[in-house]
Amino acid sequence: MSGTPVFTKNAAPPAGPYSQAIKTPNAIYCSGQIPCDAEGNLVEGTIQQKTAACIANLKAVLEEAGSSIEKVVKVNIFLTDMANFANMNEEYAKWFVHKPARSCVAVKQLPKAVDVEIECIALP
Repeated sequence: MSGTPVFTKNAAPPAGPYSQAIKTPNAIYCSGQIPCDAEGNLVEGTIQQKTAACIANLKAVLEEAGSSIEKVVKVNIFLTDMANFANMNEEYAKWFVHKPARSCVAVKQLPKAVDVEIECIALP
């Protein structure tokens, strides 16, 4: 099965040689989004603000692919410090009220030395 690359100028540009998402007939696989604006500038502030920036990027990518946040079925979150877990969840809950399946793991380091990265899978 092959997929169609998705790109939108309304989300952070990829930090490497990959697509923002791949759309298949059955699912949209979004690459991890870090807290950047659409020009690629890192978002500073609280973990809540950084989480919101990641999810806003996912939302823009999903909309470009013809889907939406409400159609997300799986989310993977990467944090560099689990001390940020509760505050990240506070912001996350505002966006994912339908409570998709989710994993959240601590990692040693993320691209561009950010604190959080979020990826997801959605239905078309």
